[in-house]
Amino acid sequence: MSNVLAAVAWPYANGPRHIGHVSGFGVPSDVFSRYQRMVGNDVLMVSGTDEHGTAIMVQADKEGLTPQQTADKYHQVIASDLQQLGLTYDLYTRTTTANHAAVVSELFAAAHRNGYIVAKSQLGAISPATGRTLPDRYIEGTCPYCGYDGARGDQCDSCGRQLDPTDLKNPRSRIDGEIPRFVESEHFFLDLPALADAIGAWLETRRDWRPNVLKYSQNLVADLQPRPVTRDLDWGIPIPVDGWSSNPMKRIYVWFDAVIGYFSASVEWARRSGDPEAWRAWWQNPDARSYYFMGKDNITFHSVIWPGILFGANGQGLRGGRPSRYGALDLPSEVVSSEYLTMSGSKFSTSRSTVIYVGDFLRDFGPDALRYFIAVAGPENQDADFTWEEFVRRTNTELANEWGNLVNRSVSMAQRNVGAVPTPGTRTEADQALLAASQAAFATVGELLSRCRFKQAITETMRLVSQANKYLSDTEPWKLKHDPARRDTVLHTALQVVQDANTLLTPFLPHAAQQVHQTLGGTGIWAAQPQLVSVAESGGAPYPILTGDYTTQQARWRSTPIEVGRPLAKPTPLFAKLDEALGRTGPSWAPIG
Repeated sequence: MSNVLAAVAWPYANGPRHIGHVSGFGVPSDVFSRYQRMVGNDVLMVSGTDEHGTAIMVQADKEGLTPQQTADKYHQVIASDLQQLGLTYDLYTRTTTANHAAVVSELFAAAHRNGYIVAKSQLGAISPATGRTLPDRYIEGTCPYCGYDGARGDQCDSCGRQLDPTDLKNPRSRIDGEIPRFVESEHFFLDLPALADAIGAWLETRRDWRPNVLKYSQNLVADLQPRPVTRDLDWGIPIPVDGWSSNPMKRIYVWFDAVIGYFSASVEWARRSGDPEAWRAWWQNPDARSYYFMGKDNITFHSVIWPGILFGANGQGLRGGRPSRYGALDLPSEVVSSEYLTMSGSKFSTSRSTVIYVGDFLRDFGPDALRYFIAVAGPENQDADFTWEEFVRRTNTELANEWGNLVNRSVSMAQRNVGAVPTPGTRTEADQALLAASQAAFATVGELLSRCRFKQAITETMRLVSQANKYLSDTEPWKLKHDPARRDTVLHTALQVVQDANTLLTPFLPHAAQQVHQTLGGTGIWAAQPQLVSVAESGGAPYPILTGDYTTQQARWRSTPIEVGRPLAKPTPLFAKLDEALGRTGPSWAPIG
């Protein structure tokens, strides 16, 4: 058994999340974590809601709320959506906890003490209308390097360059289009040039990353500049430096505190587990592996900046130093980045009203149809376009007609003719070939999942499903009433493959997998689901977290003989077919056109 950390990007609490978000961080991380648990590894899957920064304040003003009320509101919405989607977090928390503030302050102080966080003056973007600092990501303009007109104030998504708002040509606020005012202010900076050698040497050891992620990251290291880690705000974590901590208008920059959340959530989980030191098995263990899941717009923060923070807090950069009170922390094993999910060619964007919210989608179509689409047609290694036509086609032809039909007709025939899983007789070459393919799939699909090749993995699994459907069509058990021994052998073979395929599909379709388990006469929990529970810190207000006990689920990554004689009930449809018109019009809440 190995320790595996699944560090999942933190969704921002300025509104509900859209399906583009969960295609990058949510579904891939859960598929991976469910698989790792099924093979027997000790998984710690952590994340939470990112709740600091100017964007929260902007949304609060729009809604007539305080920043904390806004964070409370959307943390609840997001956590509920992720629970319904079936994301098996060991802890999904939030960044407005006292625990998170304490952990962030400790790592900030350590990096500052070691000389990797330094003070200097900077021109900062201020909104002329409100006087507030504009977050870098809320400033757009033309990239000075490649000429891309949609570059943000922190980086250009076209060429990948790290930017400052002052670098942009024709800068403008994404909030209201106003031209920002730049004023000089003293801030702390993460001295990335002093950490560049350490980051670059570490990246050279990352041999198994997706090539696009590794190349992108190595290109960034070649031109690293100091990056600000504080902002002129009154919403966020105070700066833990003498002379700064009491300043009501100086706070730690949201991006800095958010990436530390992976570690702070691990610390919180350990405390809630009853063993406050339990986090060390994932963060100070040479045999542990850590995988970070996010969309490609966050590669920089996870492959360069977060390692830089860790090197600085560990005292492992150009200036040396000593670790924080937590000790030296392990760096990421792999950064698993997805590309963009687009909607009819346009990048999903809440600010641009190009959006399909997760909650709306789950209400009308359920979690597994979305999980399947993301797995089989999502932006794993290149941008992918979501269209309602393609969603309808895949749901109807692949989920309903292929997988659902295989389950339904296999179980229906066995239930109608025998009432239970039949006893097989002598198997033919065709029977043996299908069973061999079914058993071999565990190694093939498992190897792909272990390397985060989700699209290939589910494609291989659906190939087995198609093979099983062809087997039934070829053997025609409905015509074998005169030969019940042969009929029962065919049906037993089909049911064994249904059980195997259901196991293979469990990481992708956990809700359907539970239904199939029960359809095959199984009892108890096959695929565990996360729970939304209310907790509180000492003296604090209650807040919801996602957590769960995933150790008692029955799902294991292996083929097991289906139990002969197990009673079968008449099956119900696994996936409902969608109206073809939906592909032309879209739903009322996300119409086409």
